[in-house]
Amino acid sequence: MASASGDARMVSEVEVPTGKVRFYDPEKGFGFISGDDGSDVHVRSSALPDGVAALRPGTRVEFSVADGRRGPSVLTLTVLEPAPSVVAAHRKPTDDMTVIIEDLIKMLDGVSTGLRRGRYPEPDKAKKIASVLRGVAEQLES
Repeated sequence: MASASGDARMVSEVEVPTGKVRFYDPEKGFGFISGDDGSDVHVRSSALPDGVAALRPGTRVEFSVADGRRGPSVLTLTVLEPAPSVVAAHRKPTDDMTVIIEDLIKMLDGVSTGLRRGRYPEPDKAKKIASVLRGVAEQLES
């Protein structure tokens, strides 16, 4: 048994792989990361950190890897740098946004009328409405 006072222990640092998100499909719940070492690693939605629902291509990440049935797979993931926003670089002029917001209000009035009558929009229409809302939100946040 060695004494604690005389032990000189060597601590080795473990290098954590890093890379960029190449592709991620939030509907299917998986994607791929291109590691800085050139490897492609499968990532499932279960590996995403709390509060992160999807990954954007180009996002820099740090991750741990395990060999899965279909090759290397991400166990845990940390977002290092979010992908640069293309929207922020191309913000719409205020005059254009005014017209878009007014049209959005009309569209949401129609949705509100249907909801008052106990009907949600049809799935295809609901998907389009949600897409427009996300687009407007991105413009306002950028």
